[in-house]
Amino acid sequence: MDSAFDQELEALLAEIAAEMQDTQHWTGRARLDRRVIEALRRVPRHVFVPDDLRGSAYANHPLPIGHGQTISQPYVVALMTDLVRPRADDVVLEIGTGSGYQAAVLACLAKRVYTMEIVAELAELARERLHRLGHDNIEVAVGDGHFGWPAHAPYDAIVVTAATPAIPPALLDQLKPGGRLVIPVGPPCSDQELRLVAKDALGMIVERGVLPVVFVPLVGGPA
Repeated sequence: MDSAFDQELEALLAEIAAEMQDTQHWTGRARLDRRVIEALRRVPRHVFVPDDLRGSAYANHPLPIGHGQTISQPYVVALMTDLVRPRADDVVLEIGTGSGYQAAVLACLAKRVYTMEIVAELAELARERLHRLGHDNIEVAVGDGHFGWPAHAPYDAIVVTAATPAIPPALLDQLKPGGRLVIPVGPPCSDQELRLVAKDALGMIVERGVLPVVFVPLVGGPA
């Protein structure tokens, strides 16, 4: 972590902690797991934003990264990570690599992260950035996230960072029994809800709404 940003990072973590308290009536979570906080502390968010926006890297709101995409609000990254409860031996799938920031946070907590991005240029930039930062437990692929990444399934956790009107069936199929999936569901840019999906040991699905959100839409899907 660049010491020039230490104070801004600590201020952001304090703001995230306050927002967790403020939203607990929705999320059921008053505070983050300590491991998630430490992962946020380890990942230099300013490296994942465009150079001209580095001064806003530790503001608690999304930022544009080009191609109509954004790096998500840090509070939302923290909450989504916390909800899927990644463990040290987990294999995680992320749909919507974007800048690579969410993948980097997950990689601090899980054994392996597979992340998919439909925009080839963003995928290549993220791959280079993550390699430069030493995240050798992340694999980036260009592809349509609606269909998941069956070659490495099943996954202990799945994180989707773009909104879709309905949860893609392939992602439910690729979730391991006992696994958790978090995804924003709803129409483009309004009336979306962050949902947490759990699959029990028998493969039954339990789903609940967590929080009103606004995400960019998940691109692609069945023709």
